[in-house]
Amino acid sequence: MRHRLFILGALAVLALTAAAAALAGNLTATATVSGTAGVSLGLPGDPSVSDTLDGTDQTVSYAPVLGVVDARGSGGGWNMTISATTFSDGLGHTLAPGTVSAVAQACHAGSSCTAPTNAIGYPLGVNGSAAKFFNAAANTGLGKVDVTPTVDVLIPGNSFAGTYTSTVTLAVATGP
Repeated sequence: MRHRLFILGALAVLALTAAAAALAGNLTATATVSGTAGVSLGLPGDPSVSDTLDGTDQTVSYAPVLGVVDARGSGGGWNMTISATTFSDGLGHTLAPGTVSAVAQACHAGSSCTAPTNAIGYPLGVNGSAAKFFNAAANTGLGKVDVTPTVDVLIPGNSFAGTYTSTVTLAVATGP
């Protein structure tokens, strides 16, 4: 009798195990990732520089941190342009718009990115026509990237004292 109960118990455990094994199966998980329509640019506050004339030519610089977001997911690359008007004090005195002497780039804090591969050389003169000053080659520059151009402004030793302003236009476009 014990032997029969033992055999029946063993058969019950075997049947439950077989039933549990028969319930196993596979799932196919799918992740759909969508991109945005374009590349965007975030601008910081207006930069300013100051200088004290001493009779020699001097150079002052400003370096705005520009936020580029490429969330298209295509790896199509992008480029940035800069143009600027001549600095003017409103009294007929002017300063040249400047020169982009260098550009730094880094992934935006708290985000992953594919670092851009830039093929533009410096220095690059800034004037009233839009000129490419930075680019992200194909398959680079994806995610959030901070791009920081250093713009050098020459203050000639014979400049007039005053407050000068210039309108700097920055843009980002698709394609390297």
